[in-house]
Amino acid sequence: MVRTVYVEKKREYDVAAPRFAADVLGVLGIELTNPRRFIRYCVDGLSDEQFAAAVENVFSEPPLDEVYENIDFLKGDIVVVEYLDGQYDQRMDSAVQCVQFLTGGLRPLIKCSTVYAFDKVDAKSLERIKKHLINPVDSKEGSLVPPDSLAPIQFTQGKMRVEQEGFIALDQSGLSELYTSMGFAMTLDDLKFVQNYFANTEKRNPTFTELKVIDTYWSDHCRHTTFNTELKSIKVISPEIQESVNHYLAIFNENYSGRKDKYPCLMSIATLAAKQLKKLGYLNNLDESDEINACSVVVNV
Repeated sequence: MVRTVYVEKKREYDVAAPRFAADVLGVLGIELTNPRRFIRYCVDGLSDEQFAAAVENVFSEPPLDEVYENIDFLKGDIVVVEYLDGQYDQRMDSAVQCVQFLTGGLRPLIKCSTVYAFDKVDAKSLERIKKHLINPVDSKEGSLVPPDSLAPIQFTQGKMRVEQEGFIALDQSGLSELYTSMGFAMTLDDLKFVQNYFANTEKRNPTFTELKVIDTYWSDHCRHTTFNTELKSIKVISPEIQESVNHYLAIFNENYSGRKDKYPCLMSIATLAAKQLKKLGYLNNLDESDEINACSVVVNV
């Protein structure tokens, strides 16, 4: 049985809702009235007593939070944001571990969503707000109706190597039906891209395993879509920041001159300093990893 609870910071402690409204005003120029922010926890696998204990000890802090069984009392616009299936949810993972500790080992299923509410705005403004709140790389718009089940999709043994017959010939409707049935983390447009690849390059249907592996590594957590986006044109207003950008580009060209596999991106900006410091002999205590963007620095304190 799936149980649901909504948690909201008490007004005197709530910084998230005003910050969200200020962000929407600053970025979109849309002024929101009565902004509110809730965290929705949908939980399966707990008894009534265990769920009540989890609400009081894990999902909320009684001195700081208000707790609701539902939000039917809200009259304005509501936007529900949740991670795509397959994306890592830090809040969910922490909640599961805390509940497991609370119950002495019982590991529940938990799904978290962030719910934004505010007085009604016009349809165009609402769509702009949704696009601002939802990053399609890792998130989607959730439903106001909590799910009936949190159980993962089950697949029969032996299906992993089965060819997805007719995949490359599916029309938009058929592809959409397959997308829904398999619980992909990637978007429908992503799946269409995969279909085009197999149809035009591989010239065959993929197996179930291939689709699931592609789906796993398609996630932003694995392929760093955002951070690895090539920065082809960087426009800066501040002279001080422009000076830093020029410095970065000079170091980038110094380290990667002639390499076609490297290009300016956010990941490069984040990691290039360590590479340059090592090159100059200031980072000899670097504990390197086979993973290209991971390392540790050993320092005696």
